[in-house]
Amino acid sequence: MSAGQSFVVDDGAGCTLGTALRRWNPGTSWSQVRRLLLGRYVTVNRVLCLDEARRLMAGDVVVVEPRPLPPPPSAHDIVVHFADQQVIVVQKPSGMISVRPPQERHWSRQRRDLQPTLDELLERRFPESSRSRGKERLYPMHRIDRDTSGLLLFARSPAAHDELVRQFASHRVARVYYALVRGGIEAQTIRTTLVRDRGDGRRGSTKDSSQGKHAVTHVRIRQILGEYRELECRLETGRTNQIRIHLAELGFPICGDGKYRGPMGQDPLPDESLSPRLALHAAQLGFVHPHSHEPVQFETPWPVDITTYLDRLKNSLASK
Repeated sequence: MSAGQSFVVDDGAGCTLGTALRRWNPGTSWSQVRRLLLGRYVTVNRVLCLDEARRLMAGDVVVVEPRPLPPPPSAHDIVVHFADQQVIVVQKPSGMISVRPPQERHWSRQRRDLQPTLDELLERRFPESSRSRGKERLYPMHRIDRDTSGLLLFARSPAAHDELVRQFASHRVARVYYALVRGGIEAQTIRTTLVRDRGDGRRGSTKDSSQGKHAVTHVRIRQILGEYRELECRLETGRTNQIRIHLAELGFPICGDGKYRGPMGQDPLPDESLSPRLALHAAQLGFVHPHSHEPVQFETPWPVDITTYLDRLKNSLASK
């Protein structure tokens, strides 16, 4: 099997990744496929995949990379900023799923541990919160994309969960993200109606306000780095992929975003940034503590992978 091979799933939808790799490369043994996967050479939709039993969907892009990718994040990459009997505030690393999807929860622990999720690792760190007479006691209050880093909030009791649900519903939870884009975007408030399928199978905005959900993002400029802009995006609503969609539809897709690259119906805008990953970070989180009723605020800077990248941009500008 040659490095750099790329495959798009069409008539192989529904089969496992291991089966597909053998089908695309006749004569490849199962042991060779497993060495590729466990050696971190295979991505699905630009995300490392170690699981030979993953079911592929139509349109999935599978690539055999020329070099092994970094290992997936582990428990050591999680930073707990605050924990008491009511809430946990944690910083998720890029590359980790926030919550295990329902269709994967029956997997064996060995299979799940190939690419652990944040909720499962927190349950192990705080075992007294994870189960109580068979009921879940660790409640994720919101989620961020796999490739996004930053702050997330979990409730540890039903009472805390219910109070925080009310705060999210009334938009009293402050959530600010940092994003990096290319181009001369201006400070503004973006208001659209988001739907699950904008017409090409992806989430996006619709002009029919009777459909979908209202979405509002407030954007301001943090700094200008040549042709790039570092943004502060404050969520008024928190729809799935909201910031990524809003910026891409304006013509300013986030650096490193391989999914949302521009408005529907137009050719995808190229990403020439060489960003090491999706340049989006949940940097600030504020809410009223459900037990003390005191306002609490947390803030965390860009992780080292993006700060290193930003330093390279600054050094490049300084040398011109």
